[in-house]
Amino acid sequence: MTDRADLDTVFAALADPTRRAILTMLLEDDMAVTDVAEPFEMSLAAISKHLTILTRAGLIAQEKRGRVKWCKLQPDALRGASVWMQGFGQFEPVNLDAFERFLASELGGEDETRE
Repeated sequence: MTDRADLDTVFAALADPTRRAILTMLLEDDMAVTDVAEPFEMSLAAISKHLTILTRAGLIAQEKRGRVKWCKLQPDALRGASVWMQGFGQFEPVNLDAFERFLASELGGEDETRE
């Protein structure tokens, strides 16, 4: 896969709130698939599909330990996405309060000239 395809796959996996919730859960520790599924109101098959997408994106790894399938977070998989997003960090964050005050003063000045 190319770098762009990797990014597309990672961002597509992150686009779903269930998958983001699963990643958050795995921040704590490795989990069995059945434990991952527990808080969600969906079938084990549906959770397995989410886990497959996360695995294909490289965000998690799955391994069988005895009869139990375990999920483990692969934090390095987010490195490429993080580097890509940091490229936008060169811009200063917008101070919305200051912008609102600026607009109010500019628009207020226009209102006065209209009267």
